[in-house]
Amino acid sequence: MLPSDKPPAAPIPSPPFSISSLISSRYNPTKGKYLHLLSSVISLPSVLSLSIPASSFPLHFSLASLSLHLRLSSLSPSSLSSTIPSSRLKGASLTLPCPPLKLTLDSLHLALDSIYAPKRATFAYSGRHTAVKYIKNYIQNPTWWFKVDIPRQHFTARHVSRLLEVLSGKIDDPQLFLFVRDLFESDLVSIELGGAELGRGFPQESTIVPTLVNIYFDRVDRELQVIREEVHKRNPRLKEEHLTGNGSTSTAFHRPVRVYAIRYLDEIFVATSGSKFLTLDIRDRILHVLEGELGLKVDKLGSSVHSAVSEKIGFMGYEFQAVPPSVLYPPMSEKAIRARKKYLKMKAAKAEELKNARETRRKKLGLKILKQLFNRMKASESFDLGFGIEREVTEVFDEWAGETVKEYFQNLENRCYWHRLLLTGDFFCLDRIRCQLPDELVQSYDTLQEKVEQFLSHVRDIKSLEREQSRKIEEEERCYAKRTIDDLAELKIKVSAPIEQVRKAVKLAGFTNSMGRPRPIKLLIRLDDADIIKWYAGVGNRWLDFYSCCSNFKMVKTVVNYHLRFSCFLTLAEKHESTKRQAISHFTKDLKVKNKDGVDEIWFPTEREIKMMGAETRNIPDPKPVDGTLTMILVQLAVDDKEKYECVAHFCRETDTTILYRIRLLQNRLNVDPLNEMKWVPGLGAVHESLNKKCFPLCECHATELLLGKITLQDIDCTSYVDIE
Repeated sequence: MLPSDKPPAAPIPSPPFSISSLISSRYNPTKGKYLHLLSSVISLPSVLSLSIPASSFPLHFSLASLSLHLRLSSLSPSSLSSTIPSSRLKGASLTLPCPPLKLTLDSLHLALDSIYAPKRATFAYSGRHTAVKYIKNYIQNPTWWFKVDIPRQHFTARHVSRLLEVLSGKIDDPQLFLFVRDLFESDLVSIELGGAELGRGFPQESTIVPTLVNIYFDRVDRELQVIREEVHKRNPRLKEEHLTGNGSTSTAFHRPVRVYAIRYLDEIFVATSGSKFLTLDIRDRILHVLEGELGLKVDKLGSSVHSAVSEKIGFMGYEFQAVPPSVLYPPMSEKAIRARKKYLKMKAAKAEELKNARETRRKKLGLKILKQLFNRMKASESFDLGFGIEREVTEVFDEWAGETVKEYFQNLENRCYWHRLLLTGDFFCLDRIRCQLPDELVQSYDTLQEKVEQFLSHVRDIKSLEREQSRKIEEEERCYAKRTIDDLAELKIKVSAPIEQVRKAVKLAGFTNSMGRPRPIKLLIRLDDADIIKWYAGVGNRWLDFYSCCSNFKMVKTVVNYHLRFSCFLTLAEKHESTKRQAISHFTKDLKVKNKDGVDEIWFPTEREIKMMGAETRNIPDPKPVDGTLTMILVQLAVDDKEKYECVAHFCRETDTTILYRIRLLQNRLNVDPLNEMKWVPGLGAVHESLNKKCFPLCECHATELLLGKITLQDIDCTSYVDIE
């Protein structure tokens, strides 16, 4: 451990400063490398404190002492680690860094990321939703695709040597390389490629692992860039003038061959709009780099090339398939059209009811006014109100009359009727009659006819109505033709949630029985009502966040809104020995629960909120999967109130509201090996088994955040567990 003496503090750059500027200052143009990063940048107290929140408690260790040991390279990673034994006799133990070393790893992560992230390939994404958005919006007309299937394998010493060789291409710091090698040799940093642990917030994954994986796979990224440049150079995109001739509009479709690549950590996905032989050649080149230069095992059968149209492919926990645009954006069905017409008819009927009610009120008011005037005139031949209201009454009646006449003549049938009534069968149209009449009368009649033609003529309106109907028909035909052509000439990417895996996970966790109906989880009965609801809310929100970009998001919402919600009701009913109906009546459909102050709190998403959620309504670049929340339950323990424990969340030493929780893992409760895909859910990760039945003191705030899935076990100091049998 760090000594208790306080050595001289390291030089601290004057704020404000950025780690990028510090890294740039260590660049040597002659060598083309960054020099002595560990002693000059990473070891600075100001850099080490970048990961410490401003509102944190005082540290348990001396930051200056840690900085000095890093500068002198006298810090042994194994001395700042702790090994957590397994709860089973034959179980595996887990070695985790203590807070000083974790702070050092965070600083190392920031330093390496500032060097490699700006020059990382554009298709190497650090967020799942960001990668999905690229796949949906930018991949056009794919014909063949494949994903590189890397079987589960440990990052061995050979891979570490290759990683250090890549680092030495830009960094010249033997002390840093020795420090990184010690991290791997002491199992403080462990990488499991091809598994289900990366990017999920598990404690066995260090915060520096994603950066190291991206650095290690940089050679694959450069090979993919070369492949894309070669293919795009051989298949240039023609300009607009080459597609048109003599100034005419071209109807030809120009679809140059394109190569699309996406990499998220150790998952690689490649799609092409060319032939299958081209796709096979690209796959072979990528596998050659992975197997030959990076020394990784690759499952060639799992990396087979598939048709983008006829076969789905799984990537990053989603399912992808190329479909015509009409599948993603289908036209309104006959049932939907009938429902829309019914709605418009009901809306018009409601408007007519409001209009009739308004006219009835006006009629009653007018009758009251006339009755009042008549009674006063009857009582005395004349009366004086003392003020004149004739003008106001006249204006009101003129306004009412004008609105009534305007609404009446807006109807085409009424206008046709009066037009026909005023222009047909009139003796003034006869010449022998007109010559016998005075000129003023004939001229007045002709003026009347002109006004009737001007204001009541329906021919123009009928023609306008016919043109409008014709325009609508042409618009529908044009849309149908465009939709048909797009379906024949264009392909879009459909992103779907693996609903069968979601249902299997729901059944494995105990939300449903063998018939698929909600059931209670009896292990949760020991928790408070609020903690039970928070745990269900954490699982539901993780699912809603992760699959919000999918086209079948509605099915995921059904799982959360029905299976999880009613499983929560049944668990609460089981705890209080009541019926489901009584639990719903007490907690309401929104699962309201009162806090210590007696105020209602809602943690679980309400039915209205879930109903209003649409695809991509939650803008989350990289949502954490449900694995960590689903496979872990926090059971509150009853301990002596006199014994105070500090919260084990990083940079928190709260003792007043601390509660002791015991972690119960799903794989240990079911006695199932997560590596056995026949009994476990494929693609579902699991927290390391050594943390099963370990007790952790957490303050009320961090316990709530952990139950809700807002933080993970990476955000707490798992080495500070309390040993309670």
